[in-house]
Amino acid sequence: MKNTFRDIKKASGEIVEFSSDKLRNSLKRTGADQQTINEIIVHVKAELYQGISTKEIYNRAFTLLKKKKSFFASKYKLKKAIYELGPTGFPFEKFVSAILNYSGYKTNVNKILKGKCISHEIDVIAHKGNETTIIECKFHSEQGLKCNVKIPLYINSRYRDVKQEWNANSKNGTLLSKGWLVTNTRFTADAIDYGVCSNLYLMSWDYPENDGLKDRIDRLGLYPITVSTLLSSKEKQFLLGRGLVLCRELLQNKYYLDHLGVSDIRKEKILNEISHLSVTDNH
Repeated sequence: MKNTFRDIKKASGEIVEFSSDKLRNSLKRTGADQQTINEIIVHVKAELYQGISTKEIYNRAFTLLKKKKSFFASKYKLKKAIYELGPTGFPFEKFVSAILNYSGYKTNVNKILKGKCISHEIDVIAHKGNETTIIECKFHSEQGLKCNVKIPLYINSRYRDVKQEWNANSKNGTLLSKGWLVTNTRFTADAIDYGVCSNLYLMSWDYPENDGLKDRIDRLGLYPITVSTLLSSKEKQFLLGRGLVLCRELLQNKYYLDHLGVSDIRKEKILNEISHLSVTDNH
């Protein structure tokens, strides 16, 4: 039975009914136990008021999760953590590239490819077997923004131009067969319809269903370094500036914490949190 209660305001400005089911599902993703989830929902519902923002609800649930275990809170803040990869968008491109690497692709980031008409700078080029895919990344640093149909229209024209040139050159050794558009927010209905019709693969925060960005991150344990609740903003920027985008990359490069002057006690806590965020979900 759907449990709805009071009107809340989303980041986009849209007014919707509060759903404890949606909050429950978000909390489940963190790996928190049922008792913890139930307690948080009771606390949040007790503090609801007409027109409360989703941001306020998120902040309350985040605080309660953090009191339990920091890595629960880290997983819960995933969406916000991806916004924190900005503002340039380049770390997001590296992040998408890393997800593809761990999905069996060999990737290159920010390469110029010649098209039939003009040359194009491509965010990510991914190879698997004898097929090549080009991926364009549309990063938004603000919540509530959506990719409208103009963006996939533009990306598809670039893909088709590059595809004609790539597949005419046997030296490439692979067939360019797919074009992707990945965003950290959402697509409008028209954009999705166009993607389906034109065979341009679209991936957003929660699209395709059960295989969107959040699903792949949870499944593969590929959390961005910005999800950490123990690293400061300055420390995160230091790590991003040195090409460390994933939590698991810090486990392989622990010496960066020494460069940051992190104490042994704090280092142990950070690495414990990070190790919990680098486990593959086998559910």
